[in-house]
Amino acid sequence: MNLSILLITPLVSALLLLPAGSARNIQRIALAGAVVQLLLCCYLFYAFIQERHSGNESSFLFESAIPWYTSLNIIYHTGIDGISLLMILLTAVVMLSGILISGSVNKLQKEYYWLLLLLCTGAFGFFISLDLFSLFFFLELAVIPKFLLIGIWGSGKKEYSAMKLALLLMAGSACIFIGLAGIYVLHPANSFDLLALTKEPFDPSLQRIFFPFAFLGFGFFSALFPFHTWVPDGHSSAPTAASMFLAGISMKLGGYGCLRAAVWLMPEAAAYYQPWMVALATTGILYGAFATMMQKDLKYMNAYSSVSHTGFVLLGISLLNEAGFNGAVLQMISHGLMTALFFAVIGMIYERTHTRQINEMGGLMQAVPYISTIFLIVALCSLGLPGLSGFVAEMTILTGGWQLTETSYRIAVVLSAASIVVTAVYLLRAAGTSIMGKSKSLTIISMKDAGSKEKTSAVLLLGGILLMGLAPFLFIPIIEKDTKHILKQSVLQPKKE
Repeated sequence: MNLSILLITPLVSALLLLPAGSARNIQRIALAGAVVQLLLCCYLFYAFIQERHSGNESSFLFESAIPWYTSLNIIYHTGIDGISLLMILLTAVVMLSGILISGSVNKLQKEYYWLLLLLCTGAFGFFISLDLFSLFFFLELAVIPKFLLIGIWGSGKKEYSAMKLALLLMAGSACIFIGLAGIYVLHPANSFDLLALTKEPFDPSLQRIFFPFAFLGFGFFSALFPFHTWVPDGHSSAPTAASMFLAGISMKLGGYGCLRAAVWLMPEAAAYYQPWMVALATTGILYGAFATMMQKDLKYMNAYSSVSHTGFVLLGISLLNEAGFNGAVLQMISHGLMTALFFAVIGMIYERTHTRQINEMGGLMQAVPYISTIFLIVALCSLGLPGLSGFVAEMTILTGGWQLTETSYRIAVVLSAASIVVTAVYLLRAAGTSIMGKSKSLTIISMKDAGSKEKTSAVLLLGGILLMGLAPFLFIPIIEKDTKHILKQSVLQPKKE
């Protein structure tokens, strides 16, 4: 299967939007394009599993390499492993769910869906890239749509939030560029190709110079403390579908980049900086949890909560062992599904109550039971209830952390686990007030529950949460071969007692 079809499909959908006249036709075309994307990704998943079961031992499947800038040895090199496969499937699910609940958008609809599809193109391109140049290209492709979606269709301090997001992500991009350019110039392979770079050793002293640029640069995108400040403002001001994509997918680009372009290519430097990486990740987990406790706005609550949950992704990567890597990938998928669903539910509530302030809500379970039930389930997933995806991902990471015998690392594990208690406090408090509390307004009686498209959107995301929570054995075999490959091909080895 040629992976470039994943890039062509959203672009074709965007082109088909140009002659669309009525708002109804625009929505139908965007929705049809998202459905086709998901079907293609499902077929890709099936083909990938068949290849693996047939005994194909290649690290990356469906590889394709086309010369791009031959003078600079830049190749359009694509391929996927189990990690990128799940990220691609997550992207398709979140995009379809976001488009399903975008029916209330009534301003510049064509441009709105066009930018969403461009975001999707950037994410697909990023996850299939096996060349650092094209990986960076697709990462940058997604920055401008984020800025425009918030600045035009956002709410509140939308201009400020859009500018803050763009400036901080561009700062991260500058760091990434320095790190990747240093690898290209000074690595013996003299190439941007990921597979070529991993076949030859890279001077550890040079790794120590460029690793911080790559890791911290991608950290900007994944809300690494203290470079997380764009997240609360950006997510709270963005329209619902954009918030879903920003938190569900865009933040995963950073975690994926840290694992793929930083740790895999510069393992000796990763081991050298491991204490600092663990410290930053743990600080982010705790800071995000306690900052969330202070929030009175549902969107800000979910945004700060995302800082804490993505801290677990970076903690898993920083552990430099198999359980940590597996947990980090699972947490990226879990958080992508969970936070996208949370933003979708918050958007549904806001459309009906015209407020996001927790203390202004109450009695929603009586008025909108379907929406309220989804809210409660996703809240329980966020606090790590067994049987849901959050528990599986976070416990895998904490298990990997406990395999490190150094006292400082085990303290970090205990502190990270303690954040789950804080998470339970703010989520149950918010649910108790807004969902189960006493009604604050008589108008709540006339509210309509979720429509068919909103229900379909929620079911798509909730299905993934339940599937991972109840059957993690379906996910781990897909990724464990590739996390082992990262450990085996580098000098990193699992640290056990």
